[in-house]
Amino acid sequence: MFTTFLAYKLKEQGKQLVKIDKWFPSTKKCSCCGKEKEMPLSERVYKCSCGFVLDRDHNSAINIKNEGLRLLALS
Repeated sequence: MFTTFLAYKLKEQGKQLVKIDKWFPSTKKCSCCGKEKEMPLSERVYKCSCGFVLDRDHNSAINIKNEGLRLLALS
C-alpha cells in the first residue's frame, strides 16, 4: 500500500517510481568495478579488491541508484 501511495504522489509531481528486485545484491556489489563478494552484516566498510573503500550503506545506495537508472533506461 505504501508503494502504491508513493507512486500516486510521484505521478502527481510528474515523477516516476522505479522498483528494483528485492534480491538485487546491492550490499555485495562494488559500485566502482561491479565485482560481487560475500559480506557478513557486522562488516560496516566495503573494501573491494580493486582498491575501492566506502561505507557499506553508502556503497549500497549508489548501487540501488545505478540499478534504478538502468531499469528506467530500459523502459
